[in-house]
Amino acid sequence: MKTQRLDSVLDKMKADSIDQMLVSDPYAIFYLTGKMIHPGERLLALYLNVNGNHKMFINELFPVSEDLGVEMIWFNDTQNPIEIISKYIDKTGTIGVDKNWPSRFLLALMDLCKENKFVNSSYIIDTLRSSKDEEEKDLMRKASLLNDEAMGKLKALISDELTEKQLANKLSGIYEDLGADGFSFSPIIGFGPTGADPHGTPGDRKVNVGDAIILDIGCIKDHYCSDMTRTVFYKEVPQKAKEVFEIVLEANKRAIALVKPGVRFCDIDAAARDYITEKGYGKYFTHRTGHSIGLECHDMGDVSSVNTDCVEEGMIFSVEPGIYLPGEFGVRIEDLVLVTKDGHEILNHHDKEICIVG
Repeated sequence: MKTQRLDSVLDKMKADSIDQMLVSDPYAIFYLTGKMIHPGERLLALYLNVNGNHKMFINELFPVSEDLGVEMIWFNDTQNPIEIISKYIDKTGTIGVDKNWPSRFLLALMDLCKENKFVNSSYIIDTLRSSKDEEEKDLMRKASLLNDEAMGKLKALISDELTEKQLANKLSGIYEDLGADGFSFSPIIGFGPTGADPHGTPGDRKVNVGDAIILDIGCIKDHYCSDMTRTVFYKEVPQKAKEVFEIVLEANKRAIALVKPGVRFCDIDAAARDYITEKGYGKYFTHRTGHSIGLECHDMGDVSSVNTDCVEEGMIFSVEPGIYLPGEFGVRIEDLVLVTKDGHEILNHHDKEICIVG
């Protein structure tokens, strides 16, 4: 167990009167133990108690050879893991559970522990994860540097012989050659009108002269995620598309310039959104300005108009304004931003100025 992180979790549990907690999120378990286990439909749970005596409940299908610093309680597919867990739980007080723990587990445990109060405790570890330590910052930098390289290689492959789907498929090989550990999310690649769907799926469309091309890509390296979007143009840039691109680029820069400890997330969002609205495209900016990122591409927290929390040192999030004109094209420019002691550091270094390919 990572002692300092565990101690912080236990301190927060005590402060919030949560006596016990079942951590089932694989990323949260990795954050505390250094071991990544993806259990699929099977139960996996790290049991924490403010009085100690922590346990890991794990199926024999997932062998663990290393010492994780916690007692392992093994079970197999013929046993009922909820009944096993219930034998170790104190039958009074509050039990915290993860927000995504399947109801088939939670409801069964609630039935066996009728005297306990159950609450969502995900925020405890999620909040700790939101501010990265020095090791995590370096891992995030490395993942983003790989993504920078990948973006350059991907742009060089764009031609009118490849469909969106075929170009996306080539990205897998690019990441493998660079030593990445796979995608942090399925790539979003859109040519021309396809790019007007902010989360469109690559299809069979081939690129045409003058198309705006959205390239939203990310990889994983040593468990940490990268994410970046660049919009480029095939062979030439139509005047309207150029104007929209420059608006989005300026919105991106304005929002990033505001980032420093103490600034509210909603004000960062407003810096981008208000500028796009001022230029007449407000209704075409249809999503939040950004999301937190780390072990998962979308960690808890976002850059949106309703998030009044203040930015803190060590946080990493995206700034990705966009304009999407149905039936025409879309433009999005995204960078990851690390909050430093007195400002920020942009983790992406791949050029984001206007670019013509092909």
